[in-house]
Amino acid sequence: MVSVMKVEKAPLESYAHIEGLDAQIQEIEAMELPLTHPELYEDIGIKPPKGVNLYGEAGTGKTLLAKVLAKSTSITFLRVVGIELIQKYLGDAPKLVRELFRVTDELSPSIFFIDEIDAVGTREWVSEVLALLQILVKYKVNLARIS
Repeated sequence: MVSVMKVEKAPLESYAHIEGLDAQIQEIEAMELPLTHPELYEDIGIKPPKGVNLYGEAGTGKTLLAKVLAKSTSITFLRVVGIELIQKYLGDAPKLVRELFRVTDELSPSIFFIDEIDAVGTREWVSEVLALLQILVKYKVNLARIS
């Protein structure tokens, strides 16, 4: 069932592959230390961040930035294309989301990247919208659990 998820142990992309996103690179680099050394934060009583939300128009470098962060921190990169959750696993989407978070926990620390989630919202069929709502509820429940 987790076949919809692509696992990349070592993405090939690096900061050298990115041009014109200097501010975004700085923000992504700020995530490296909490991901690789969370104990430094915990030792001084700060809860390290567990995630980041990258958003923007298609083609602006979100996937590339996430892959670069995975490579620079040697963290597993897990990528899911949002529309595939609906198209391939309509009835099983909530179960799939639980399984995705189980795998994410198992491979922790890891980067769990849901690509093209906005494409799911363009569908007009009621059953697919309901399935999306189920996915989002499961996502929020699991996100709250790991926070």
